[in-house]
Amino acid sequence: MASKPGERRLQILQTLAEMLEAPKGEKITTAALAARLECSEAALYRHFASKAQMFEGLIEFIESSLFGVINQIGAEEPRGLAQVEQILALLLRFAQKNRGMTRVLVGDALVNENERLQARINALHDKVEAALKQSLRVAATQGQVGAGADMAALASLLLCFVVGRWQQYAKSGFSREPLAQWPQQWPLLAMACLATAGEAEPA
Repeated sequence: MASKPGERRLQILQTLAEMLEAPKGEKITTAALAARLECSEAALYRHFASKAQMFEGLIEFIESSLFGVINQIGAEEPRGLAQVEQILALLLRFAQKNRGMTRVLVGDALVNENERLQARINALHDKVEAALKQSLRVAATQGQVGAGADMAALASLLLCFVVGRWQQYAKSGFSREPLAQWPQQWPLLAMACLATAGEAEPA
């Protein structure tokens, strides 16, 4: 029995994500994708207008997965610094569980693809940074971060840490797992945030 259109679309995206997990990171063609799915390229284009649209489908999955949980963290965790910790752990955990998606997040899979895809990933990074900045502002109201601290600089620092871990994971052929040293690294990052708490205080 033929699968429903939505199910076939999902199957195509899942297969694309699986192919992106190849450690060598070779460019994926629609011909190779069709061969893996045992169908024609024309059959792929019945569900997606272009390969770029397939990648957009992956990015939409990443966005909904990450920001659904980030919004939940903001709603359920009252402590600002704990929000930051949970968001960072989420970002690392998502990459570790979704190797192919990691290559999309760091842009490796988007080289030579439609430039709007990289622009969309850049926008996703900006949204993550904004979420971290908001949690840092909450932390500042709770005295965990100095009210006079540069929240934008702190949020950028934290995002750079995450992207760096993503890059290590992708470039190492997925051997350097993002969560490997997280228990040791979070206290150091927390210290960087907490160290600014005294900056706004009078001598």
